[in-house]
Amino acid sequence: MAKFIPEHIISEIQNSIDIVDVISEVVILKKAGKNYFGLCPFHADKDPSFSVSPEKRIFHCFGCGTGGNVFTFLMKFNGYSFPEAARILAVRCGVRVPEQSLTPAQKRLIDEKTRFFKINTMAADFFHQSLLNGVPGKNAITYLNRRGFSEDIVTRFKIGFAPEGWDNLLSFFYSKKIPLNSVEMAGLAVVRKKGSGYYDRFRNRIMFPIANIAGNIIGFGGRVTDDSLPKYLNTPETPVYNKRRSLYGIDAAKTKCRANETVLIVEGYLDFLALYQAGSENVVATLGTALTDEHVRMLRGCIGEKGKAILVYDSDLAGIKAAQRSIAVFDRGHMDARILVLPAGHDPDSYIRKHGRDSFMRGADKAKNIIDFLTDMAVRQHGLSIEGKLRILDDMIGPLAAIGDINKKSLYRKELAERLDIDESAILHKVRDHDKKKNDTRPWVPGNDAMMSASNGSCSYAENETETAKAKFERRLIAMMLQFPDIIPEIETRRLPDFFENSRLKALGYSILKHYADSDGHVAKLIGQLKDKRVHAIATSLAIEEQSWSYEGCLKLIDQFESGIKHHERILLRKIKEAETKGDDVNLIQLLAEKQKYARNKAKKQNCVRRR
Repeated sequence: MAKFIPEHIISEIQNSIDIVDVISEVVILKKAGKNYFGLCPFHADKDPSFSVSPEKRIFHCFGCGTGGNVFTFLMKFNGYSFPEAARILAVRCGVRVPEQSLTPAQKRLIDEKTRFFKINTMAADFFHQSLLNGVPGKNAITYLNRRGFSEDIVTRFKIGFAPEGWDNLLSFFYSKKIPLNSVEMAGLAVVRKKGSGYYDRFRNRIMFPIANIAGNIIGFGGRVTDDSLPKYLNTPETPVYNKRRSLYGIDAAKTKCRANETVLIVEGYLDFLALYQAGSENVVATLGTALTDEHVRMLRGCIGEKGKAILVYDSDLAGIKAAQRSIAVFDRGHMDARILVLPAGHDPDSYIRKHGRDSFMRGADKAKNIIDFLTDMAVRQHGLSIEGKLRILDDMIGPLAAIGDINKKSLYRKELAERLDIDESAILHKVRDHDKKKNDTRPWVPGNDAMMSASNGSCSYAENETETAKAKFERRLIAMMLQFPDIIPEIETRRLPDFFENSRLKALGYSILKHYADSDGHVAKLIGQLKDKRVHAIATSLAIEEQSWSYEGCLKLIDQFESGIKHHERILLRKIKEAETKGDDVNLIQLLAEKQKYARNKAKKQNCVRRR
């Protein structure tokens, strides 16, 4: 860290910033005691296990073990490097970060994403002006007017137009002295297959800037105004744009989503704009991809644990398959999801223009859960004859098997049995047969190409092996050191970490002693310096706990630990005598080595006491 930004600047940023304010922009937090709790944005969190301590300036998830300080949060949530996170926070709290210590290579690394944000912002301005001023955008303006979009909504979302031609945008950037290879890396230009140079990726299209949740423009979607193909063209994957983590309008919608505890999810830019303009501002749109686990976690951070998502899909086959695919994703994300089906031939844009927002919202209020929706579609398609019921069962077994929650699956199974007037055990057997036929543990989704891993890759901070009673005691001592630093001089004098048996807790104990000897001792800074992921997770989990400590109580705990050490030494001496009596040389060598280690640690402790 320090080689990029001086340590005193890092401390100034950390002391100036409010970690609760930063995290609450993307996670709904509620106060409980001294800390704040919410749903973890890093794994599928069913109950609020994500804790933030404003006093200690750290966060920790007791579900997946992720934790750290405010820099760590931005790095994990947004994919920033440490210098990027530090600079963003520095601007936020008004701290100046000197640049003279950076080499050119380091500066390029830090500024890369900032450069892409700048290029995208310049491109958005260019497209917007091309729409509003001059002949090229005239047809696009006519098209938007015909679709009923106001001047305010066009300005609010900076809708633009990419003129026809191969180098309009490139000429603009060339005139601004922006390197064209950077324009290509941002996804706005394409390398020519023949010869050298580039050409504009987007041509003769209405342009929709895509922003991340913080409001930075990360990419674009372009739509034709005629029957040309492809109808939509999006920015390719870049260092700042990832469609699995991006939702159109999330920056504008997050406040209303939080207030309403509801999010409307549509499939396109125009559907989003139609709903937003009509007053339903708690809406987002997917970007040419199915909903992902990352999308669901992002949205749960906006709507909270009791919030719900309403998917607005067409009632055609594509809409039904999209609903099927989303079951496992919402189930893994523990999100209450409903389906709003519009009449045939309508999308949200056309429906609102014809029937108005009030009619749309009445339909949204009556939206059905996904299983009920799929059952209705299957009944409508197959009927309730004996043959029809068998086909309905075939259609519904996959969606039922995709539900991981046992109680929820049982309730839906019972409901389907009552709907079809068949024995529930028949459905149970079919679901089990379906599970047995699967060759892997991945959840069901329609089509082999849509299979996704059920694992979110997270892991708990706890050790894999069962902790001994001594290691649990050591964990309490570490918690005491982190939560009541006044006791650390006593820990240092008695050299307690020397006697720890758990290697990670011992390493953490030494780190704490060194940190408090070398700096101001704030726990958030310490956690930021820990490199080992397991040690880091242990530290955040123990530091964020709320326990009452007194100096006398701490001394009592230390005395108990030292009594345990003496007891262990007595047992060790007894085992050595037994090994000598039995002539067990192998065991004797091991026991003598352990005794020697204890003797060295006691000698260190006595030296510390004498120096004191």
